[in-house]
Amino acid sequence: MASKLKERLFCTVCHEVFRDPVFLSCTHSFCRDCLQKWWRQKKSWECPVCKTVSSQASPPSNRVLKNVCEIFLLEQDQTSSEDSCPLHTEKLKLFCLDHQQPVCLVCRDSETHTNHTFRPIDQAARHQEKKLQEEYLEPLQKKIRRLKRVQVKFDQTADHIKVQAQNTEEQIKKQFKQLFQFLKQEEEARLCALREEEEQKSQRMKEEMEALSREIAALSETVRDTEDELRAEDISFLKNFKAAVERVQQHLLVEDPQVPQGALIDKAKHLGNLSFNIWNKMKDMVSYTPVILDPNSAHPNLVLSDGLTSVRLGEEQQLPDNPERLDIVSVLGSEGFNSGTHSWDVDVGGSKGWTLGVVAESFLRKGGNQSGHWRIWFTFGFGYSARSSLKPSTVLEVNKKLEKVRVKLNWDRGTLSFSDADSKTHIHTFTHTFTERLFPFINTQDKLRILSSTVSVNRAVRDEDD
Repeated sequence: MASKLKERLFCTVCHEVFRDPVFLSCTHSFCRDCLQKWWRQKKSWECPVCKTVSSQASPPSNRVLKNVCEIFLLEQDQTSSEDSCPLHTEKLKLFCLDHQQPVCLVCRDSETHTNHTFRPIDQAARHQEKKLQEEYLEPLQKKIRRLKRVQVKFDQTADHIKVQAQNTEEQIKKQFKQLFQFLKQEEEARLCALREEEEQKSQRMKEEMEALSREIAALSETVRDTEDELRAEDISFLKNFKAAVERVQQHLLVEDPQVPQGALIDKAKHLGNLSFNIWNKMKDMVSYTPVILDPNSAHPNLVLSDGLTSVRLGEEQQLPDNPERLDIVSVLGSEGFNSGTHSWDVDVGGSKGWTLGVVAESFLRKGGNQSGHWRIWFTFGFGYSARSSLKPSTVLEVNKKLEKVRVKLNWDRGTLSFSDADSKTHIHTFTHTFTERLFPFINTQDKLRILSSTVSVNRAVRDEDD
């Protein structure tokens, strides 16, 4: 491309770079002096190339071509300057391997380059090109390829974040829907109980008021009869006096009715400790699991339940290869422990092979020597064994097939014990001075489940001295 451009910048008459170029109507360009000299020799205004006769004795200047030629000459001068030694203005023909710089023949013989090693410029250039290619360019290209692979992982991670967020949102809504449904049912039940009590007590008051109305009507009739007796003739009054008195006395002996006890709504029964009572009842529908599995640590062949409390072996999933993810078919607990006592029960009854224990925070999750682990395992046909990163494996004496295993970590005392959760029989205990945060560890060939603990709600008792 550069050579073709260079050819186009040369006048076909003088074969040098255009000087004050002009162009003819046939579009060919020439140096102004070259064209005038040509015309004087030919005694006509014809084009030196295509022989087309020009209609102008003084063709216009080709300003664009003139600017391009000036730029070309300037760059050529600079290149010529770069090829020359700045000290001796000689052409740079050698390359000093000691100083790693081009030099001229005068430089080679100078005191500055005494006993130095030189190579011809072209050989040194080829050697340096090879060095730049192999030692710098190729590693840089490899780095780009690595970064592109990382970019793919980043894209996968970004997509997985959206899937995780959507799935988590669905699970949150599902659980809150269950809670809302429970609270709605509790609300309806308690409002129904209130309405039933209201209906019963209103009916009772209605009956009491009807009886009172009948009593008032009977008394009013007796009053009217007695007033009639008082207006009767003396003989008639005296004859009926005794009967009138008995009628009046019959009513006077009856006690006045009272508002029945318990007639009002028992608000205390409906409102007293309402939220506590609902909370207490809610424990029957909720569960607490002491260990929640971390899906970000799970091997792609492991499938976790929605509640993150059980795990099963399944088909490999397309998951990001994030730093937390294990490259062995296992999963860790989401929370690590660096103090206190913690225990969790695992249902292992349906599994033909499993591993339970804890690993340190520094446990290598991807390849390498697996240090910082304490665990026991079961393999169908081979029985039970225990092993830590500090000691070789030990065969465990277990008399019956375990259904539920209790793992108990006392970080402060440095003990990790395993027992049969059903019979409370001790299986094995590791003793170690723990210095790191420890995470529950689970491996399974089929399915395992972390068992939930009993939820209790205690009434708060206030000390009278407070």
